[in-house]
Amino acid sequence: MDDRRTAVVAPQVSFIVPVRNDAARLDVCLSSIQKNSTPDHDVEIVVVDNGSTDESPAVARRHGATVLSVPHGRVSALRNLGAARARGEILAFVDADNEIAAGWVAAALGNFGESEIGAAGALYVPPSDGTWVQQAYGRLRGRSKARQATDWLGSGNLAVKRPAFDAVRGFDTTLEACEDVDFCLRLRARGLTLLSDPLMGSVHHGDPKTLRALFVGELWRGRDNLKVSFRRPVAWAGAPSALMPVVDLLMLATVLLGVVTLAAGRPSGVLTITSAVAVIGLGAAARTWRALRAERTDLVNIGQLYVVVVVYNLARALAVVMKTPHRHAHRAVAAVSS
Repeated sequence: MDDRRTAVVAPQVSFIVPVRNDAARLDVCLSSIQKNSTPDHDVEIVVVDNGSTDESPAVARRHGATVLSVPHGRVSALRNLGAARARGEILAFVDADNEIAAGWVAAALGNFGESEIGAAGALYVPPSDGTWVQQAYGRLRGRSKARQATDWLGSGNLAVKRPAFDAVRGFDTTLEACEDVDFCLRLRARGLTLLSDPLMGSVHHGDPKTLRALFVGELWRGRDNLKVSFRRPVAWAGAPSALMPVVDLLMLATVLLGVVTLAAGRPSGVLTITSAVAVIGLGAAARTWRALRAERTDLVNIGQLYVVVVVYNLARALAVVMKTPHRHAHRAVAAVSS
């Protein structure tokens, strides 16, 4: 009898939503979660507030969420704390600037009917009315088009079985960024499958609206890229992509060397600069081509995607040697995206 009462009370899915000063988008996010809650699919919401000075905590409470106040801490720590408070056997990590699809919970529960599935989710899509930068950035990220195994799922739209989450001890709180790459790597190392399912889609309203916002955001996101990419067990298939920022950084240094050579009156500096810029351009072209293989588009969109790729690559290259705190990056992106 007690077991039956517990089964009725315990939610099937617990949503953990970290937030900092993002009340308007949090309202949209939580509304989309509540639309997924039905008598057959009970959910709970745990919002972990990272010291907001706006109405974010009040918005969360209006939606019936449990609110944890954590003024200081990385987003990985916020997610872990939310998971520790949550009661569901499926932990759903959704960021405050994401809006999940109708039927998300039903799809997630259906996916976990297979014992080998450790986590499920889908790539974000940009807002339908987004800027050209957001649309091109979405093409670069790609789309989840079929239900299939994948190597990586973003932590802003991710469902995980609690035993799997506990087995890898959650997200690595020493990481400032790329904690989802590390998390997925450790799940796969335990023999668990990551499942990409388009029915678990989400719109990412936080995609950068301008090239400047893109640059600032990737300058922060790329800071732990190398550290995570070459942790054991190393995913060698992703090594070329992980090393590209290093190559671009070397080419930027070569450009600087060429400028110094030219200033010294040596014509060879032109060749040095041209060669380095060519390597940077070819690397961007290769990434653009990969992003376009699964999608037909026109010349304007190709050009826009190429520009976004160049900015993305340069930011990731500089992230190897520059450190941008998350809150500074968040404020800068918010300022240039508004």
